[in-house]
Amino acid sequence: MTYRVCFVCTGNICRSPMAESVFRARVTEAGLDDVIEADSAGTGGWHEGEGADPRTVAVLEEHGYAAEHTARQFHASWFARLDLVIALDSGHLRALRRLAPTEQDAAKVRLLRSYDPTADTGDLDVPDPYYGGREGFEECLEMVETASTGLLAAVREQVEGRAA
Repeated sequence: MTYRVCFVCTGNICRSPMAESVFRARVTEAGLDDVIEADSAGTGGWHEGEGADPRTVAVLEEHGYAAEHTARQFHASWFARLDLVIALDSGHLRALRRLAPTEQDAAKVRLLRSYDPTADTGDLDVPDPYYGGREGFEECLEMVETASTGLLAAVREQVEGRAA
């Protein structure tokens, strides 16, 4: 049975495609790509059908990650097929929990940086790099990479628990 994770930010062109790409790479490195799937979406549909922001693509490719992406909007009906919904900031977390059809679905929503043991628990947001320069995209990638290690460990535990 496949474990499905969806990363969600505002427009699905910066943070969430970056998180999806990094997490997919971690899943592949761990040899778990046959049991874990990852994708991404935005809380809004402003960029639906567009590719990732060119700065996101550049930073991902320079660090050896795949950057192929088409933006889309998250829909409440997706909760039924997802095991985990990863919000990139607290605004996304609130929006997704409001959108969730059931309490069980709302419980599937977590902040990405909650999986980073070194993160300041007072601020678990991944800042939106869209209106800034390239350094914001680099900072975003660092946060995503660090949190992805803990996220993969948590997901692996869930996957192994299903198999037991």
